Amino acid sequence: MTTTQLTPAQQTILTHAIEYTDGKIDWFPDNIKGGARKKVLDGLFNRALITTDGTDWFVAAEGYDALGVARPAPQDVPDVAAAPLVTDPALETNVAASEADVAKETKPRTRENSKQAEVIWMLRRPEGATIDQICQITGWQAHTVRGTFAGTFKKKLGLTITSDKPQGGERVYRIA
Repeated sequence: MTTTQLTPAQQTILTHAIEYTDGKIDWFPDNIKGGARKKVLDGLFNRALITTDGTDWFVAAEGYDALGVARPAPQDVPDVAAAPLVTDPALETNVAASEADVAKETKPRTRENSKQAEVIWMLRRPEGATIDQICQITGWQAHTVRGTFAGTFKKKLGLTITSDKPQGGERVYRIA
């Protein structure tokens, strides 16, 4: 049997959830914030150590195994073999919609009221934005703006950025 290697943060989060919240993950160490939380949760989810009910995260059976803790006993499990299988079209539709929502959540998102969101808003305007305008709004240097275009916007967010330079003017960038 192979043992699952957990980072100290993953082990702490799983242990706390099992010991204090009946397996619900609702606490993180103080040094795990924002994007780091998502990264830890993604790592646990991708290894099937946690599961979700669509709203909250819970330690999965494999998470208990990874910590060497006994799995909780099932509570009031009905005898499904005795019951006929009934499909509910409304339920099926809701499940499909939830799965689509989970798929959308895997894409990187920008926070509202951030410099990144402000730059995206500027680039989506019909008149676009110049590097100098973006530098003035964000306080970034020109090389940081160009790096953000290439790295974050194009590679991570999948945005298409176009540019044109009017005769005698400054280059203008837009999100296509």
